[in-house]
Amino acid sequence: MKPASLWPDEQLPAHHVPPPWPGRGVRLDGTVTYVRDTPATGPDAEPALYVHGLGGSAQNWTDLAGLLADRLDGQAIDLPGFGRSEPGRRYTIPAFADRVVRWIEHSDRGPVHLFGNSLGGAVAVRVAALRPELVRTLTLISPALPFLDFRRSLQGRMLPLLAIPRGERLAAWRLAQLAPEVMARQVMEACIADLSRISEQRHREAVEEIRIRYEATHYAAAYVRTFRGLVASFLRSYLPGPDSLWRLAAGVRAPTLVVGGRQDRLVDVRVAPQAARVIPDSRLLMLDGVGHVAQLEVPRTVARAVLALLTETGESAERRDMAG
Repeated sequence: MKPASLWPDEQLPAHHVPPPWPGRGVRLDGTVTYVRDTPATGPDAEPALYVHGLGGSAQNWTDLAGLLADRLDGQAIDLPGFGRSEPGRRYTIPAFADRVVRWIEHSDRGPVHLFGNSLGGAVAVRVAALRPELVRTLTLISPALPFLDFRRSLQGRMLPLLAIPRGERLAAWRLAQLAPEVMARQVMEACIADLSRISEQRHREAVEEIRIRYEATHYAAAYVRTFRGLVASFLRSYLPGPDSLWRLAAGVRAPTLVVGGRQDRLVDVRVAPQAARVIPDSRLLMLDGVGHVAQLEVPRTVARAVLALLTETGESAERRDMAG
């Protein structure tokens, strides 16, 4: 592990708030996966894939993907049951990882620069460990890798829900009690340390995302079942067996950037440094005054770290080619 480097800020595009990138539904293995494309603006851009967190969507990556478009030809997917993707049969880390792998294979764009936030970070670790030929570099933002002290997470309040039969019905009832604007505000307050960093446009888009959830009858079940699957993966990681996310992380060989916010209220703030210690070729960026979704809250800072990673790994590849 080493500290992450930062690319010069003046070499990034001028500050602006891009609209959501165009999206489309793609039928994959019998269900529709929704994908947003961030078209490359540079001639030598390489493929990238962005994976959102629990309760998020592909839209969470709009700002970061726009800042990286000169170097990366980006796609962001909605995991099954989230955003505009149709529900899946299973809501587990392996099932989501299988969908990511299938998308990379279906799109024939691999190997990709793979990004994951929160739940998406855990999914990305599994993909990078088990299918290394599909991943050029790995960027993990507040990855939801295992921790057992749920007092360090606001999500700990949901644990009793997992013990209730048909807990998803209670979640759906709770969802219906709150106006979309109120729910969006609560989600942002949980995920973001400084709400003044979020533009009015992003606030409006968050409310619209909540409205979509209200209309999707499967959403509450997808959320609760995914949270249940995530907790189960945490518990398995401290038992013998090949499915431990920490053992998988130790097997990642891709150059990796790990980003954590010191004001993260959803994932134990000790997880990001632990991930960087476990993953062999890693760089760590810990951000003061930042919450759970650094790519939304401080996208320029995250982009600078990613560009430094891309430059470093590109130069290393060139040296290997010359030596060969």
